[in-house]
Amino acid sequence: MTPLLDQNFDGLQHLGVPVVDLEASKAFYARLGFRPVMEKTFDDGDGQVTAVMVKRAAMVIELYRLPGERHAEVTRRQHGHIDHVAFSVRDIDSAFEELCSAGFEINQDAPIELPFWDHGCRYFSIRGPSGETLEFNQILEG
Repeated sequence: MTPLLDQNFDGLQHLGVPVVDLEASKAFYARLGFRPVMEKTFDDGDGQVTAVMVKRAAMVIELYRLPGERHAEVTRRQHGHIDHVAFSVRDIDSAFEELCSAGFEINQDAPIELPFWDHGCRYFSIRGPSGETLEFNQILEG
């Protein structure tokens, strides 16, 4: 059996980590050798979200602060939480169509565009069998 996304999969893109204090998290990861490579604030419909991508070698971690009750929920966590694992794909629309056709539980109606990186990115996510979120992401080129 040929794996899904066989010709469209580029590997791990980033780990998404919701944080309580963005500045403290940036400082913590800086001590581990991660440097900020992108920071954006955008409105997700519930309020302002600030996301910072920090990178060391080939590893990228997305640190982000959520608004309102979602921030309060992150604050109440006792043992941290990695929110999602993101995979790079070459063609987000093709990946979306392939995973929809294969019957995966898709969390969005269509890929979503964000003002990340130099020219934006598009992503969608699926739900795994234990409720985990797997994101598929394409960084857009100019």
